[in-house]
Amino acid sequence: MAAEGGGDHQPLESTLELTTWQQQQGKEEVTEHLLKIPDDFDGLQNNSNSNIMQQQQLQKRSSSAKISIQSLERVVELDNHILTGISVDIQAGQVVGIIGPSGSGKSTLLRAINRLWEPPGDSIFLDGEDITKLNVLTVRRRVGMLFQTPLLFDGTVADNVAYGPRLQGKRLTDAEIEGYLRQADLDVSFAKKSIIGLSVGQAQRVALARTLANQPEVLLLDEPTSALDPVSTRHIEESVMHLCRSTGLTVIMVSHSIEQVKRMADLVCLVVAGELIEVLKPTELVCARNPRAQEYLRAAQQQ
Repeated sequence: MAAEGGGDHQPLESTLELTTWQQQQGKEEVTEHLLKIPDDFDGLQNNSNSNIMQQQQLQKRSSSAKISIQSLERVVELDNHILTGISVDIQAGQVVGIIGPSGSGKSTLLRAINRLWEPPGDSIFLDGEDITKLNVLTVRRRVGMLFQTPLLFDGTVADNVAYGPRLQGKRLTDAEIEGYLRQADLDVSFAKKSIIGLSVGQAQRVALARTLANQPEVLLLDEPTSALDPVSTRHIEESVMHLCRSTGLTVIMVSHSIEQVKRMADLVCLVVAGELIEVLKPTELVCARNPRAQEYLRAAQQQ
């Protein structure tokens, strides 16, 4: 490993045992999230600098919410509503769990928040600013994401952690890389290790360290422990909760586990068929009044 810790190796492929299609799709999504997009793409809907400044001022909302979602919709072909009228405010430092049946739109909602798909204007605000009026690089640096499957790039653990900053022209020092590994509950000795031979739990923590290296203000988690054993799940949960307590990080987490949401979340959003039907504290889930919410919660408790 080079003295600076990042190395010159160019990450190429995932080494996880996935189908070729899964590798390609996952790799493209991860690299897009980690800011690997053309230098001349600013992600703004208007290329006039003066108009951009005016639009940003107009779209600034007088809201204390870190993330504010207002009437978010996603409609695809044949009038198929994936998301319908989603509205919720998320405060800085909160941990928010998103639960609901499979195919209900939870991950679609999560991916809108850092523009892995382009939401309509005036629907998602970051510190009061419409994210579609911000540079897409800025959004993804401020809103990090940890995916369900830990797709890593060839090379060492250090190469992976340094990947995002390197795309911004910054080379992390060994000490900085080790710091991110500690935040992800990994021993610093992992820095020099090849990703080959890592367990899934270790790979997911490397992916977490890689995401943290972009120093996000908001962390999106898309079922990050669904493929992990109980011990690895506990490591990820403890790492995330420690970050929240120590840095004030805002976390928005999709989970299939109600028990996990009860352990971690300050607030729970229940999404069914693309609609946000309940927003409750974890201790209030038993008080859900919506019949669809009650049906889902009963079924989930029986699993």
